[in-house]
Amino acid sequence: MAAILAPSILSADFSRLGAEVKEADAGGAGLIHVDVMDGHFVPNISIGPAVTAAVRRATELPLDCHLMIEQPDRYIPAFVEAGADMISVHVEVLPHLHRTVRLIQEHGVKAGVVLNPATPLSALDEILPVTDYVLLMSVNPGFGGQHLIPEVLRKAAALRERIDRDRLDVRIELDGGVTEENLDEVVASGVDMIVAGSAVFGSKEIRETTARMVRRLAELAERGYKV
Repeated sequence: MAAILAPSILSADFSRLGAEVKEADAGGAGLIHVDVMDGHFVPNISIGPAVTAAVRRATELPLDCHLMIEQPDRYIPAFVEAGADMISVHVEVLPHLHRTVRLIQEHGVKAGVVLNPATPLSALDEILPVTDYVLLMSVNPGFGGQHLIPEVLRKAAALRERIDRDRLDVRIELDGGVTEENLDEVVASGVDMIVAGSAVFGSKEIRETTARMVRRLAELAERGYKV
């Protein structure tokens, strides 16, 4: 099965947000990634439920909401109401992570746990069996257009091995610095979902770029990369 491409609207032109999301959709994207930042946990402020609801009206693709915020429990119901299908939260900000994962799932959406680049996989020891997916940050979160931290690919491969060994129904997502040039090595690390912001929405031809990356993901799957 080919990995899924999840274009991130953080790099989109917000004056044309609906149109650009439709272009990525038409190109074969599997998810739309929504980066939510509060200016506290990360040094940037982005969007909230209102923009998420606007994206929901522009596409039928699942919305993958990544909450880079403090106190995410307060906002989970609002993002579900706005149309989120997946919500991920950071282990670094949650002293009661298990409760937050259950809260997301109780609202009928998939729950993800996020690790920053320097956070070890051991942080997942108690939560991995009950979460739906793990999002590995391959840049330090806050801004688009950064370069991928290569060590995170080894972390992804180690997580893939653990999930397969324990026969867990958990998917792996990777976010940060993905380009057409490094797509092959990202896929080879064993991830299931790949977030790409600047690579897609920073291109002049969003639909064509999306389609080209999706085709490449299919080719890599056919060649036997573990995805």
